[in-house]
Amino acid sequence: MVTLPLTLVLALIVWLLVRRSGLEPSHAVVCVLFGFYLARSSVAPPIDGTVRDLLEAISRLRL
Repeated sequence: MVTLPLTLVLALIVWLLVRRSGLEPSHAVVCVLFGFYLARSSVAPPIDGTVRDLLEAISRLRL
């Protein structure tokens, strides 16, 4: 089984969006800044818990 850090996967998705889908680098920077400030807010723990639950459910799927 191969595991990748979620940060690496998200960085790859952003890179692909910038390269292939016309996402402007300035828009990507705004998204990163939004994520940075969102992580410091009171909604960060529920978001983190939801993402962890989703990733755990996905990892249990048998394809």
